[in-house]
Amino acid sequence: MFAQQLVNGLSIGCMYSLVSMGYSMVYGILRIVNFAHGEIFMMGTFVALLLYQTGIGPLPAFVCAVLLTSCLGILLERIAYRPIRSADASSVLISSVGASTFLLNLAQVLFRPETQPFRYPVSTLAIGTVALTDVQIYMAVLTALLIFILFFVIQKTKIGTAMRATSHSVKNAKLMGINTNFIIAFTFAIGSALACIAGILIGIFFDAVWPGMGFIYGIKAFAAAILGGIGNLPGALVGGLFIGTIETLGTAYISSGWRNGYAFGILILVLIFKPSGIFGKTNREKV
Repeated sequence: MFAQQLVNGLSIGCMYSLVSMGYSMVYGILRIVNFAHGEIFMMGTFVALLLYQTGIGPLPAFVCAVLLTSCLGILLERIAYRPIRSADASSVLISSVGASTFLLNLAQVLFRPETQPFRYPVSTLAIGTVALTDVQIYMAVLTALLIFILFFVIQKTKIGTAMRATSHSVKNAKLMGINTNFIIAFTFAIGSALACIAGILIGIFFDAVWPGMGFIYGIKAFAAAILGGIGNLPGALVGGLFIGTIETLGTAYISSGWRNGYAFGILILVLIFKPSGIFGKTNREKV
């Protein structure tokens, strides 16, 4: 029983990690929290479902959905964030919440507010007392692969060097000849793609897609990013795995009624006792 719940928790935690990396990447470069990221996750899942239902095949449908969601992320950055990039924090926050609300209402109009099944065939493999679905295998393998690719791009490529330079200072990066607008849009695109992949796998795993899922899973991924240290990618990975595991074990052994409350509880505790997160650094001003 415990082993099964642990596997389930780590599987969901992998998805939280992918989504939380979108939060951390954007925060790492712009020092803003993209509260519309959860709705990007939700929109990508719906697009994947609609394309899958057309009968073109799962792989083409899901790849097209990831590409379209990346474009949506770029559009979000261009419309909601770029015009007010130099504005005060409250203006950016209002724009972020406004974009989130707009996407939620748009999804309710386009896709209907009720929950829809994904209806993707799933097979199960028994390993001892643990039942492992092929979706859970995809979750683990894709998370490991995508994180490896992401870290390689950031640490070993020219565009990764430009991303790191932009994260230190957008102004200085511009002076060095870096196209910061492209780097920021690229960051939004990558974060949106990761969110879409996570959304597809979560939709298949739970066989459910609904407009409100963006808020629920978005806030859990945000809690994971805060737990690990927002802006820190290894922290996002660890935070996502921790949140997913605690949520699943708490649901199994304490109360299922608190399923969506565990992440909020962890978020509150982290903000009280270690606001910078596990891997985050506390910035101290010199007097």
